[in-house]
Amino acid sequence: MKTKVYNIKNETVGEIELPERIFAVRWNPDLVHQVLLVKRANRRRPVAHTKTRAEVKGGGRKPWRQKGTGRARHGSIRSPLWRGGGVTFGPLKERVYEKKINRKMVKGALYSALSKKLADGELKVIDALKVNTHKTKELYEILKNLQAINALLVPAKEVKLIYRACANLPQAKCLAADSLNVEDILKHKNVLIDKEVVMSIR
Repeated sequence: MKTKVYNIKNETVGEIELPERIFAVRWNPDLVHQVLLVKRANRRRPVAHTKTRAEVKGGGRKPWRQKGTGRARHGSIRSPLWRGGGVTFGPLKERVYEKKINRKMVKGALYSALSKKLADGELKVIDALKVNTHKTKELYEILKNLQAINALLVPAKEVKLIYRACANLPQAKCLAADSLNVEDILKHKNVLIDKEVVMSIR
């Protein structure tokens, strides 16, 4: 399949052949959603933590003798029954939220998302996605010309200045071709790919 190639002035300068196995995949929202959930779950770190009776300070000795006082028997003032005692079934920081998913499913979701962006006219191949300086203003003007302020940029490997120029743009992100992922593709309205790295997307 072929698609147009644009320059940084948003002018058509040619065409490029795109691999159909990546850019002509059926949209699969269920798979994309599943991969997103796994990615976010694997990034999650537990914060809530309650102390058990073993972690609460104090309660080393038996509060009173076992028999003869007329009161109920107790072994520690840090029992969950006591005020200030440990918590029985509270949340623990050792909880693991990580989930597993097949690599083939992750690739399928990535290709499905790229195909959807291309079909919706939100993915453009640029002949030379680069800037002459690290100034944010220059990159902003390029994105404005391309009508893609909210964009995910995928430049060529040797391009370095564009990463620094992109750092101060809150709605834009610069990513290497081998780091493309479903979350960033869906988070940004437009995807701009340098024509040199189109074939390196795996």
